[in-house]
Amino acid sequence: MAQTITQKILAQHSGRARVTPGENIWIDVDILMTHDVCGPPTIGIFKREFGESAKVWDKDKLVILPDHYIFTEDPHARRNIEILREFAKEHDLPHYFDVGTSRYKGVCHIALAEEGFNRPGNVLFGTDSHTCTSGAFGLFSTGVGNTDAALIMGTGKIWVKVPETMRFVFEGDLPPYLMAKDLILSVIGDIGFEGGTYKTLEFDGKAVFDLSMEERMTLTNMAIEAGGKNGIIAPDEKTFEYVRARTDHGFDPVYGDAGATFFSERVYDVSKMEPVVAKPHRPDNLANVSEVAGTKLDRAYIGSCTGGKIEDFMAAASILEGNEVRIDTFVVPASSEVTRQLRERTMNGKTIWQVFLDAGCKMGHASCGACLGGPVDTFGRTHGTEVVISTTNRNFPGRMGSKQAAVYLASPLTVAASAIHGTITDPREVLV
Repeated sequence: MAQTITQKILAQHSGRARVTPGENIWIDVDILMTHDVCGPPTIGIFKREFGESAKVWDKDKLVILPDHYIFTEDPHARRNIEILREFAKEHDLPHYFDVGTSRYKGVCHIALAEEGFNRPGNVLFGTDSHTCTSGAFGLFSTGVGNTDAALIMGTGKIWVKVPETMRFVFEGDLPPYLMAKDLILSVIGDIGFEGGTYKTLEFDGKAVFDLSMEERMTLTNMAIEAGGKNGIIAPDEKTFEYVRARTDHGFDPVYGDAGATFFSERVYDVSKMEPVVAKPHRPDNLANVSEVAGTKLDRAYIGSCTGGKIEDFMAAASILEGNEVRIDTFVVPASSEVTRQLRERTMNGKTIWQVFLDAGCKMGHASCGACLGGPVDTFGRTHGTEVVISTTNRNFPGRMGSKQAAVYLASPLTVAASAIHGTITDPREVLV
């Protein structure tokens, strides 16, 4: 029986030759990731169920990355960090990346890639719904709740149902005014934010494999915005080159079989696609930028795991260089490595960091920033009825702080073009 890439990975990790969608199976987990929001309750459940003196199943496979509520004076957020520190010290965890130290990394999904934890053929779980980001590297990766994470922490195993696979094929050469964000928003708009519930969203086609690893991560990251269990892209030489540059760990790439059965298949010709936005207040509230162009904005936000990578900033800088923003524009790197590159890479004799400063942008620390709202002193957080255009991945009421704010989701190109006009603007109007 021919199997998809997700089925084959799950079969291998369950000790079986094949699995069938809908089956419930026990699988072995290669990596468990948690952060400052869900790490403390996961630790609490682990200690309650396994005992105060229990040890994690494999300390080399547990990764803890504080990233959400960290640059704040909020005492509850600070206590969460203290709990993580105490646990990491108690268990001598080698992969705890503490805030305020040289080991601090930034957004967990980006750090997992940068630190070589995304290895083709593996199984990776995390206490964050956007853990599906890692599927860009050809592995099964998904988010779980605190109780499931505590079970993994104690046993290295978890019980899962095998998902069916929805296949999305992007054909053609990607135009310079489109980014991965436009592709995934189009998918979510087409199938709806429940259209992929407990399905694998598999991405294929020339336009996908022409993308960099960073851009592929944007595709798989937002599989969850359609309800997906996981997003995945088959590994190729770009994948291997990226991973081998960051880890000496071996890996075993897995590929789907010819003739595998898919729940559905959609084919897109990227040459016929336009820049798009998700209008408030759902990621599937799709519109072409041309349909909403001229909408007055109060602020722009460039950051998060779908907009804070170095290629996202290079795209935005290509528009902002030599221009000035007309609205408050916040720039938040996804990781400390991205911050370093912003300060080193140049464009027309200036660092990218300086390009943003000269354009009038406000620069933040590497973190999730305002993507999840956060305490009142979170950088870039909305506080009123602002209309915002953002590279983040969700636009539910209150997602960036204020329940009264209206958030449009868009690519870094569209956000940058909009920032210099103060209204939603098609990037084709300013790209040269």
